[in-house]
Amino acid sequence: MTEANEFRPAARIGIGGPVGSGKTALVERLLAVFATRGRSVSVITNDLVTTEDAERVRRSGLIDPARVLAVEAGGCPHTVIREDPSLNLAAADRLEREHPGTEVVLLESGGDNLASTFSRDLVDYWMFVIDVAGGDDIPRKRGPGVVRADLLVVNKVDLAPHVGADLPRMLREAAEVRDGRPVLCTDLRAGVGVEAVVDLLDREVLFA
Repeated sequence: MTEANEFRPAARIGIGGPVGSGKTALVERLLAVFATRGRSVSVITNDLVTTEDAERVRRSGLIDPARVLAVEAGGCPHTVIREDPSLNLAAADRLEREHPGTEVVLLESGGDNLASTFSRDLVDYWMFVIDVAGGDDIPRKRGPGVVRADLLVVNKVDLAPHVGADLPRMLREAAEVRDGRPVLCTDLRAGVGVEAVVDLLDREVLFA
């Protein structure tokens, strides 16, 4: 931890996206890279009525299990990250209180559609994860998650030739609808592209 960060509140970073796009895989990959960079990280996962994602992260061996909390939305996943984020705000406050010196809190949304967005009262920065296997027309649908996120992560790029996706066109159209906001490619199963995501977070959030 740097001296400059010692007295700063933790950066709260949201991770949203459809079911199966790779949100939890991104959390796990980020934890591994943050560990190599000496970052102090905690995690909040959101599910409808389970704690399955939280248990997966706790079992990963990448983080002290006490640093992982689960929020059960009990309904539409976007409700607790946008309309009424009080449960997530309380969880983030608890993690920072119980683990002084926390620099980053990762908040993973429950799987939702392309309309999912985060309240700025909850997060300082948020990412939206889509995957190539979900269709190369996703950017053209211009969902709020795709258009408004601070960072769009296009995951499973290795599958493009196997599912008939036109990856260059997908990335070109993503750039067009996002009006200059960044787009990064990942293959989270292999860990490809994660360093670039963390580099961007360092520039845009952690050292801003």
